[in-house]
Amino acid sequence: MARSRPAPVPEEDPYARQGDQLHGYGDPYRQGPPPGGRVRRPHGRRWPKVVGGLLALVLVLIVGGYFFFDARLKREQVLVDYAGRVADTPGTNWLIVGSDSRAGLTREQRHKLATGKAAGRRTDSMMLLHYGAGGTTLVSLPRDSYLPIPGHGSNKLNAAFAFGGPKLLVRTLEGATGVHIDHYAEIGFGGFVGVVDAIGGVDICVKKPMKDPKAGLDLQPGCQTLDGGKALGYVRTRASARADLDRVEHQRQFFGALMKKSTSPGTLLNPMASIPLAMNATSNFLVDDGDHLYDLARMMWAMRGVTGGDGVTTTVPIGGAGSSPVAGAYITWNRTLAGQLFGALKDDQPVPRSAVTK
Repeated sequence: MARSRPAPVPEEDPYARQGDQLHGYGDPYRQGPPPGGRVRRPHGRRWPKVVGGLLALVLVLIVGGYFFFDARLKREQVLVDYAGRVADTPGTNWLIVGSDSRAGLTREQRHKLATGKAAGRRTDSMMLLHYGAGGTTLVSLPRDSYLPIPGHGSNKLNAAFAFGGPKLLVRTLEGATGVHIDHYAEIGFGGFVGVVDAIGGVDICVKKPMKDPKAGLDLQPGCQTLDGGKALGYVRTRASARADLDRVEHQRQFFGALMKKSTSPGTLLNPMASIPLAMNATSNFLVDDGDHLYDLARMMWAMRGVTGGDGVTTTVPIGGAGSSPVAGAYITWNRTLAGQLFGALKDDQPVPRSAVTK
């Protein structure tokens, strides 16, 4: 008797089963795509790669941008050692100079800004910024201060810059104050105007009418926004009762307004303002050859704090006035109070109230 054969079993398609199992379908023998004809793919696995790629791009832009702007800074060997130089003192000390350099200005710009035609560069404003454990202090240094200048006898402070540039200016101030200068920053007329205009001007409250044709200035009382040209005239004018002493007060007021606006979120987070600001600042600041962009950022932050009330702003205590055939009219420092002021900075201690003047 013939034996019956079992019905043939369909061969299993391993690829179909593998595909179904991967997509979560229970029948291991189902062939073809799942109902609806769509195959789900693991899209979620791509997000880490996308996010990682974006973070890497941002990092490259930040690092590249830093080195790009750092390379734009002008540098000069200013802080050099010399026989008898003051030893390093605690805290950090910046000498910040506004020079009257007309470099980069056209004839029309010099006429519009009333800068005159003088060649070279001289000091138009000088400030000593100190920060450390003893707090932050900003000291205005009147350019008519009568001080000993190494190799040139006694003369006005701005004469040190005219005789020997920033090197001699630093040496003169270190000798007169006993404070070791760690960093140097200088900006000329053209750079000053460009920085102010890059952030849309600065807000200044003027107490009384100010008119000075020599500085191209004509302001009415009240709070107002000054563009670069008007701001330049505001910090340059000496057409007032106290002349140079009023000017240094205006300079501190201006720098406070400048730091407040340039470091505000409205400027830093707005590419239309922050990029022109960075371009103008880095191409117009002259620093010591050992200074970098992060040093300037730290200086600006300290300046913002002290001019905003978090620290001490003062002028060197004045003792009197005089004149000489060589220097002309000048002012002298009160040696006792100036000694207290710079002694505190030298030791990185809080400045005594008795040594703070306006």
